[in-house]
Amino acid sequence: MSDKVTIELPDELARRAKAIAAASHRRLEDAVVEWIRRAVAEPDVKTLPDDEVLRLCDATLEPHDQEELSGLLADSRELGLDPAGQARLDELMALYRRGLVLKARAWEEAVTRGLRTPSNDADHAA
Repeated sequence: MSDKVTIELPDELARRAKAIAAASHRRLEDAVVEWIRRAVAEPDVKTLPDDEVLRLCDATLEPHDQEELSGLLADSRELGLDPAGQARLDELMALYRRGLVLKARAWEEAVTRGLRTPSNDADHAA
């Protein structure tokens, strides 16, 4: 079962959503639902057990995503990207940013719980 919801998106967000949907051969609605699903699915770090908080502190992009991101960034600098490539780059950059935000929240929680100290574990934050 689903509810029909109508929303007004800022032009830039609508453009990015359309590009990502087109690049992945999906309907715009499906791409937006996936974004919302991801946003809702992000864990509340404060409720996680210690081992999971520490895992998030050390999290990185999956190797295949990192490799693809590096390749797209290089192509973007050297050759430019077609709309599909730019949409994929935008998607990977969004994934990267979400990961950094989640990692920062995990670090904040780890410090609060005394699992990590900012001064002697700072080299792990990069």
